[in-house]
Amino acid sequence: MSGHGAPEANKNQLAKAGKLGLKVAIIASSWHTQVMDGLIDGAQRAAKDAGLRADLIRVPGSFELPVAASRLAPHYDAIVALGVVIRGGTPHFDFVCHGATNGLMDVAVQTGKPVGFGLLTCDTEAQAIDRAGLEGSAEDKGYEATAAALETAVVLKSTLAGK
Repeated sequence: MSGHGAPEANKNQLAKAGKLGLKVAIIASSWHTQVMDGLIDGAQRAAKDAGLRADLIRVPGSFELPVAASRLAPHYDAIVALGVVIRGGTPHFDFVCHGATNGLMDVAVQTGKPVGFGLLTCDTEAQAIDRAGLEGSAEDKGYEATAAALETAVVLKSTLAGK
């Protein structure tokens, strides 16, 4: 299981995110409704646990996540990118996964804003469902991606506050 060894969300850091009033955007693709509903629910729950309300922005697919993140990053303290790509019989999977992953990393590095990586890249729909935070799922990647982005935003704000 890919979640083996993953840290628990730091509830103290999430509480700090709320106290700082951080602005967070959740950008979610529209493919695979069941999986996306679970990811979005988890992301919104993490924001709520931090005492924040996240803005939800929908895009057509995972390939569109980086451009939306790039345009929105200047207006938010943290971005969460949610999507799912399921392997098919063509190289399309590799192109979309690499493009979206590299694009999201570029956004984070170029803007200095944390981008929570909630892009599931799975071989099967069953694997995606198992990571979507749905009832019976083993993992909740929407929650994890949001918690990671918010915790990183708190670390950056706290570290840079005295500089």
